Amino acid sequence: MKKRDLRLITDLNREDLLAIFQLSAEMKADPRAFSKALEGKTMAMINEKQSLRTKVTFEAGIQQLGGYSVYLTNQDINLGKREPVKDVARNLARWVDLVVARVFSQQSIMDLAKYADIPVINALSDEGHPCQAIADLFTVWDCLRERGDLEGFNLTFIGDGNNVCNSLILIAGLLGFHLTVCTPSGYEPDPSMTWQGREMSHDWGGAITFELDPVKAVKSADAIYTDVWTSMGQEKETDERKRVFQGYQVNEGLLSQAPNHAVVMHCLPAHRGEEITDGVLESDRSVVFEQAENRLHTQKALMKYLFDQSA
Repeated sequence: MKKRDLRLITDLNREDLLAIFQLSAEMKADPRAFSKALEGKTMAMINEKQSLRTKVTFEAGIQQLGGYSVYLTNQDINLGKREPVKDVARNLARWVDLVVARVFSQQSIMDLAKYADIPVINALSDEGHPCQAIADLFTVWDCLRERGDLEGFNLTFIGDGNNVCNSLILIAGLLGFHLTVCTPSGYEPDPSMTWQGREMSHDWGGAITFELDPVKAVKSADAIYTDVWTSMGQEKETDERKRVFQGYQVNEGLLSQAPNHAVVMHCLPAHRGEEITDGVLESDRSVVFEQAENRLHTQKALMKYLFDQSA
């Protein structure tokens, strides 16, 4: 059986992404038309971290497509400790049709995909958050560009060069828009993903650049994106990160330096008063809750697309 996984954004190509965007738009417009799209299919969802958006959007999503969900936390399976990941993968592949995993280590995703002969979706790891990046750029494509080309679009990411930033770099390379990354020195994204993103962007007219000064970074931005300064698992670094990232807050002053049409994006949960102010997040320039809603539509489309491609 040929199968397709989503381990990182690079498991998809430009045509895949645009097809998923189109399918997402169709599912968003008429969800009932797809109520039997995955009838009888069962998803196992492994979740090593706390989750609101990922848990609800994947579980509600497969139910809306006619399928079922089995939810597995650390208390249930203790992935990789109670038994090897490869054994978990081969067991699940005999019982269910799809594995979605939100894990600490990218290696767990790689092992699940290697040993399970069913599609595996990375719902977050230390290296990437591809589902979030797909929902983010669908939001741009659907809401801001009215389903037009992303050529010439300027997205500025401000904050920690984390898993979300890594995935935005890779998807920028595939879709050919301009991504400016603004992080403090020492908190840059994975250099190997920056290299991959830049290599891919050469084919599609995009660019990935770095700027240390947040004011300069937002001068030509069409959208400004930020994320928490301290991710789950980094809690011991909280005080130090608050000190280092002080000048990287997305606030009213910084937003005033951006073009008037620039919108604000955040993958949530937000630490209001740290990486973003309450006023900016609640302002009419925020598309944060559009992004959150689009997690549902894009993940439904992604599940159906991977099943269709794996048939």
